[in-house]
Amino acid sequence: QVQLIESGGGLVQAGGSLRLSCEASGRTAGINYMRWFRQAPGKEREFVARVTKTGYRKDYAESVKGRFIISSDNAKNMVHLQMNNLESDDTGVYYCNALVAGDVSYWGKGTQVTVSS
Repeated sequence: QVQLIESGGGLVQAGGSLRLSCEASGRTAGINYMRWFRQAPGKEREFVARVTKTGYRKDYAESVKGRFIISSDNAKNMVHLQMNNLESDDTGVYYCNALVAGDVSYWGKGTQVTVSS
C-alpha cells in the first residue's frame, strides 16, 4: 500500500504560479512512476505529467508543456509540480498518483486549483 497526500493548491490569477507537492508513504520502494492528473468540473480526469522514481524521465501533456515542471525528491519521497503561466483551463482538482509494479495505481485525495481570469 502507498499513501499519498497532496498540498499546495489554491486560488491564483491567470498568469500566476502555484507549486503542488505530494508526499508518499508506505511501500514507496515499489513505485515506478509518480504522476499528476487533474479533473475539471464536468470533465473526465486527465493526465498532466509523470516522472520516473529515478527522476530521469519526465513526460507532460501537450496542454502544459513549457509551463509545468514535475520534479521528484526521493530522499523525502515527494514529487512536486511547478505550475507557471496558469490559465483558466488549468482549473480543477489535481490528484497525485503512484504507479507500482503490475500497473497498480494509488491515488491521493486531490487538491483544488482555481485560476481566475
